Amino acid sequence: MTKRKIAILGPIPRDTIITYQGDKIKNYGCITHPAVALSKLEESHLEIIPVAHVRKNDEAPIKEMLQPYSQINLEHITSDQDRGNVIRLEYVDQNKRMEKQLGMMNPIVPEDIKDLMDCEAFVFLPISDFEITLETLQFIKKNSKGIIIFDAHGPTNGVATNGTRFHKFWVDMKAWLPYIDILKMNLEESQCCYVKPEYSLDELAKEQKLDTNHLPDLAEECLNAGLKTLIITVDADGCLIFTKEEGKIKQTKVPSMKMESVVDTTGCGDTFAGGLAYGLLNNSGDLIVASKYANALAARRTQGKTFDVFKTIQETEKMMIEYYGSI
Repeated sequence: MTKRKIAILGPIPRDTIITYQGDKIKNYGCITHPAVALSKLEESHLEIIPVAHVRKNDEAPIKEMLQPYSQINLEHITSDQDRGNVIRLEYVDQNKRMEKQLGMMNPIVPEDIKDLMDCEAFVFLPISDFEITLETLQFIKKNSKGIIIFDAHGPTNGVATNGTRFHKFWVDMKAWLPYIDILKMNLEESQCCYVKPEYSLDELAKEQKLDTNHLPDLAEECLNAGLKTLIITVDADGCLIFTKEEGKIKQTKVPSMKMESVVDTTGCGDTFAGGLAYGLLNNSGDLIVASKYANALAARRTQGKTFDVFKTIQETEKMMIEYYGSI
């Protein structure tokens, strides 16, 4: 049987994480979470291809960590320029964290992915605004039929000269949207993607409350600019799916899977995006079903500090049926 290929593109940062409970975790994060989550579904027909640039002294430990997962192709994790992300995260509560970036990877460009055009999905998970080039998305659109899923976390986050990470407006978003099939973001990131015309930046700075009032307008703006689907995660409430049907914006909500205890939320958004790709490929593009897979894998990610939290497809779908009543 021919394997179905999913490329997961972005950094593999060397992370130091201080959880809100005070525990200290050191690992390699970001695209490793969805790569392992999909591999542990144990679907023999699936090939997961992480694409990342790392430091030379990190390449061997990263590949050693991922080696046990037979579905993961390690050939596109490279260290030619000896540049990779080094991140420190300190959580104030379950979701809010302070971030410091101590190293930066060189961007992923078309040359890095030219032999991956047979992938059925490309999941882009940048965490800063320099890691993916627009030309890379344009190259894929021109040469592949694969679905492009893109996380807005990257273009809405910058790095200051002292390493402090900060939120920023995604000013050229409309230039990217025609080359993205599904754009995924959280509420905080959504506020970096839409500015009400009557607001000044000074007025925006005074607004602290995260709400969903602006989301229909943001969705209309994105979908009118060439995006096919906008998915916004709304914390514990789940996710909102925005599509355009017969000229009208349609909004659908898929509830999250609430877990009794939360140990660590690092990588939840990345894992959500990987689950979304898996669900779309295995359910004929059904966005609601795909979002259930995404929620299930993200929920599993919160349950511990290691990759042991991820389960087989049988266990995952059993959990989905128990929670949602169906897949």
